[in-house]
Amino acid sequence: MAGTDDAVVDDEDALYVLTAVLLTPAQFPSVLGDDFPAACAALDLEPYAEGYGLVLGQDADGARWTVVVDDVSLVAVAIAAWDCGMEHELSPGERTVAAVLPGWPLAVAVAAPGVPAPHDPSPEEGGRPPLSPPGSDAWGAAQRRLGADEVAQQWAQWRGQMDDDETFASPDTPEEGRTAQPEGVRRALEEARGYLDSPPPPGRVRSSFAPGGARMLRVDGPGWSMVARTDDIAFVLLDEEPCEVLPVGRGPELPQLLHALDGIATRPA
Repeated sequence: MAGTDDAVVDDEDALYVLTAVLLTPAQFPSVLGDDFPAACAALDLEPYAEGYGLVLGQDADGARWTVVVDDVSLVAVAIAAWDCGMEHELSPGERTVAAVLPGWPLAVAVAAPGVPAPHDPSPEEGGRPPLSPPGSDAWGAAQRRLGADEVAQQWAQWRGQMDDDETFASPDTPEEGRTAQPEGVRRALEEARGYLDSPPPPGRVRSSFAPGGARMLRVDGPGWSMVARTDDIAFVLLDEEPCEVLPVGRGPELPQLLHALDGIATRPA
């Protein structure tokens, strides 16, 4: 997550900007939903095709706020600068603000200097409850998607735990060879294959860069998430298998499925 602690909107409603993330069909906080429309719905936003930028910060009292802006390029430029270690002030103009929501949907490890510690703002009568990241003491859809995020970010580490000589369960494994793999894995693969015939909502299948000319795929569905590289294996996480990351071997079927999914995937601009 990109971040800075010195960008300030300088007015009586000052927001000390800590970080920002994109909310677009190709790139959105997956903790919010399995696809882009679901992520927008979690924030009471219309699934505007161009997407949004989410600016997370604190006010002068230290309260947490998420400012939704419709100028995606403004936020994207700031994130790119921060990722390169450069200072960049992010000060969205009033005309770009689509919504101001209490709380943060994501965990933020930094805080604005010189203001009280981060806390939720006082609830307004009839207002929505503050946004908050999911807890780590339970397992559900949000935690499953966060787990898939971690696998994608730490692919080499997770892949390195697998012995090259190990036999993975693959989509075409005979019935007698599937006993070591929960049946939910095959359901996830079948539902992912179904996306080829019935296109899913935007963002349900996403493709991003991977080394060696490959693509990293992120595919989500009801109760499952899959992370895969088009030149390698896949990992599946299931709602019914708490904290388990289940490998799926290539076999003859998986490569074809991954390349076909890459063909319909949403990609960053």
